[in-house]
Amino acid sequence: MARKFFVGGNWKCNGTVAEVNKIVKLLNEADVPSEDVVEVVISPPFVFLPQVKAVLRSDFVVAAQNAWVRKGGAYTGEISAEMLINLEIPWVILGHSERRALLKESNEFVADKVAYALSQGLKVIACIGETLEQREAGETLNVVSEQTKAIAEKIKDWSNVVLAYEPVWAIGTGKVATPVQAQEVHADLRSWLATNVSSDVAESVRIIYGGSVNAGNCVELAGQPDVDGFLVGGASLKAEFVDIIRSALVSKS
Repeated sequence: MARKFFVGGNWKCNGTVAEVNKIVKLLNEADVPSEDVVEVVISPPFVFLPQVKAVLRSDFVVAAQNAWVRKGGAYTGEISAEMLINLEIPWVILGHSERRALLKESNEFVADKVAYALSQGLKVIACIGETLEQREAGETLNVVSEQTKAIAEKIKDWSNVVLAYEPVWAIGTGKVATPVQAQEVHADLRSWLATNVSSDVAESVRIIYGGSVNAGNCVELAGQPDVDGFLVGGASLKAEFVDIIRSALVSKS
């Protein structure tokens, strides 16, 4: 089964109105593959979602960087799935390692957030990944499978889920998993899904890579058979993000 290449740009907690306008102008003028080849999702901070959505080219869509675990209410500072649906935001990133580490979001909490977001009609980029200590201890597969298992226990339909494997040690550090390392984890995850969910889900779900992806390493990473795209951090704020989107043309070729 062919899996459409997916490129997400996570702007994290960055940007001003002027900077956002500059980035969007760059994206709108970029020559990139068609929607048939690559799905592009841009994730600005919440305060800029309406601004970006209003002017972003029609073949790209936007995503929120987080959503609350249940219906809105007395949860100061949180953003509900219902709010995102009301704003016609189709995607949300959940379980990013920065939130797992800094805000102590557990596997179970992330899984609950994924399930609730899906139930409200959002599509989800669900992030998983191991720390350097866990990798050096040989625990990578155990860690990412436990993170995935928590989600699998809460959802039945995977058609609106993209799994983002982001080794924590490679996020924002300049270090990057080698293509061999990335492919190994992605293949193991797909095998885990085949055994523990279904072969259909394993074949169809997109598993994307995140962790210091840039114009210099994206082509070789994109060529790996189980790497279905990228979740890009810092480079998504730069012109090289266009080159990363273009790597879809060489993926699996």
